[in-house]
Amino acid sequence: MSREAWVLVVLAAVVAAAMLAGAVVLAVRLVRTRRMLGALGAGGKVAFYGALIYTILPVDLLPDPIYLDDMGVLAGALFYLGRLAVKHRAAQRATGESPAPALPPGAAPRR
Repeated sequence: MSREAWVLVVLAAVVAAAMLAGAVVLAVRLVRTRRMLGALGAGGKVAFYGALIYTILPVDLLPDPIYLDDMGVLAGALFYLGRLAVKHRAAQRATGESPAPALPPGAAPRR
């Protein structure tokens, strides 16, 4: 192989490893939100389990070395769960109930 081909192979491997690391980080953050599922209702459970199932199953929109679709689904679920948590906390404050446990760092939507 020529030098240029090796550079492309190494670059592709680095990009694939970075995408895999990003997908793992998002999956860990999503799993940490599991403790709030009871308070977030059916929509939160569907988003949580749907994102995990999509990430784990081998059937994807893009082939497995490309984790952009998995990262998008995980990030979307985290965003949706964060929005649900904010609404749930606001409803609890309005009714005077004790607050639910907070989302882990990075899981709540930033404003």
